[in-house]
Amino acid sequence: MKTKGLKSTVCLFMAAITMSSCVGSFALFNKLARWNKHATNSKFLNEIIFIAISPAYVFCGAADMLVVNSIEFWSGKNPVANRVGKTENIKGDDGLMYAVKYLEDGYQITKPDGSVLYFTYNKQEDTWYMNAEGKEKKIIHFNGDGTIKTFLNNGLTVDITPDAAGLYELKQAQAGTSFFMARR
Repeated sequence: MKTKGLKSTVCLFMAAITMSSCVGSFALFNKLARWNKHATNSKFLNEIIFIAISPAYVFCGAADMLVVNSIEFWSGKNPVANRVGKTENIKGDDGLMYAVKYLEDGYQITKPDGSVLYFTYNKQEDTWYMNAEGKEKKIIHFNGDGTIKTFLNNGLTVDITPDAAGLYELKQAQAGTSFFMARR
């Protein structure tokens, strides 16, 4: 009788985890894949390593699917993906290296010249801010209808959709032009 109750409990628990639509970031699996891609300078040797450790991919994928992504779904935080306090050097579009430090509520970016700026997220307002040289400026606000309000350097605010068309509209507004202004 006890084993039947235990089996039912385990089945209920597994069903609750697997059917909660907790598609997460698969951070554990992706960390393993990132490591494997850059384990050596040879893509052939990396492939041999991949084949040799393929059971680790199965384990990491299953752990992500059954445990870690469920934690991320219910708590909003992935325990494996936690990067708070870590710093990465990232190459910018200008070819220079920037130090990006992960904060609890955003990022601290140190430019090559040593100046520092912050991008922080205010959860209550659903808004991202930029702080440079002691001046705070709103960057984007997530509207309740799925659009994004952007605050441009030229003083304009533009509501855009989070897709390619919205990005195009934002670039046009930042440049000071639009499709309708260009038409005659």
